[in-house]
Amino acid sequence: MTEGLSVFQNRVSAGRQLAVALDGFRGENLLVLGIPRGGVLVAAEVAQALGAPLDLIIPRKIGAPGNEELAIGAVAGEGRAIINSGLVASLGVPEEYIKEQVKKAIDEIDRRRRRYIGDENAPDVGNKVVLLVDDGLATGYTALAAAKAVRMLGPRRIVLAVPVAPADAAARFEGVVDEFICLSTPEPFFAVGQFYSEFHQVTDEEVVSRLRELRAAS
Repeated sequence: MTEGLSVFQNRVSAGRQLAVALDGFRGENLLVLGIPRGGVLVAAEVAQALGAPLDLIIPRKIGAPGNEELAIGAVAGEGRAIINSGLVASLGVPEEYIKEQVKKAIDEIDRRRRRYIGDENAPDVGNKVVLLVDDGLATGYTALAAAKAVRMLGPRRIVLAVPVAPADAAARFEGVVDEFICLSTPEPFFAVGQFYSEFHQVTDEEVVSRLRELRAAS
């Protein structure tokens, strides 16, 4: 990992730099899994550079009541929820609220997958080295939910790869992923977007378009 402030031009540029760091995996039985939406643009560059197939894992953050940006947990896979019980207790979040938000998250995951890749089955990760890619980590809860969902599908190895994350991010994933690769761990860290010159809100249409481009090229 590289210490100090590192500003990426955009997600495409960050993806190309990340692909260089992941070049040692070339030739493995690879599957690149992008985390929508922004992570797909990064993952597409990695998949293209390494000649690997690209698919999606779609986690959804559960925000605190009245503050959706504060993650109290996340959902991925077959509705598996990862909850920060300490934060939930300190905020006094009702159990009914969590159940309601989990259901909404599952519905949104289903909607997004149909929107992005239609009726295709979930990716086959059996005996594969999975490169799980996002555009950066803040709390890490969505990536944590994604990694745990992927683990249940039986991959040979999970590598979580991101351009930027807080300095303590690697410790959060010990025992969850086999390897954590991050290009930069700057401090102070407030939000992923502060380390990109261009960090627009990625749309569903952009995700669909990039997936189609990559699959057509392959």
